[in-house]
Amino acid sequence: MGVLDGKAALLTGGSRGIGAAIVRRLAGDGAVVTFTYASNESAAADVVNEVKAAGGQAIAVRSDQADLAAHAELVERATEPTGALDILVCNAAMSHVRTIADVTEDEFDRLMATNLKGPYFLIQRTARVLSDDGRIIALSTLNTALPGPGISLYAGSKGALEQFVKVAAREYGPRGITVNTVSPGTTDTDMFHGSNPPDAAERMIAITPLRRLGQPSDIADVVAFLAGPDGRWVTGQNLLATGGLVI
Repeated sequence: MGVLDGKAALLTGGSRGIGAAIVRRLAGDGAVVTFTYASNESAAADVVNEVKAAGGQAIAVRSDQADLAAHAELVERATEPTGALDILVCNAAMSHVRTIADVTEDEFDRLMATNLKGPYFLIQRTARVLSDDGRIIALSTLNTALPGPGISLYAGSKGALEQFVKVAAREYGPRGITVNTVSPGTTDTDMFHGSNPPDAAERMIAITPLRRLGQPSDIADVVAFLAGPDGRWVTGQNLLATGGLVI
């Protein structure tokens, strides 16, 4: 039996990379996982089929985390399989590399809607129906502790998200709900490779104590710990899953 047997989870952004790894892991632990994807229906179907082949249950729903009007239906879809909702993972995010001098108001609004406003109001909506002793987990980034040029919007949105989580941990704690963030380090994903120059991987490996890129499964394992019974006494924290890059 899995540690999450009988649990229902909702995850945003589950068709690829870290999100897909979290879907596989939570489903492997026994949860019924409803996950969203923005546009890549084929990739989402692949994840569903992989989970099914491994004996798990996953449901893909096309939905944009930034679309607040869609949250009610999304939460309803996630509660259908078991009649309840036990785990929320806010993973969907967009990256944007541009200097402060060049950022436009439209770019600012679009990124903040996806990375910050969307998760904030999805947490609000989900918490209304989340089971007592439930779990809320948001994905942040090492860049809140290790910022660099060109990532003001990305690092800023994630830094604010970390603060939202700390407050939420205090507000929802009386119901036994834990609320945490996980901050991946340099991880071998399309987002990392698409936002960095070709030599970035080698440079990051050289300064990471464990001397490799993180894999999506490395991050999924940390999320699974927080989502499972062993994470019951951890709340309001930001777990750095960076291979020692941030200490």
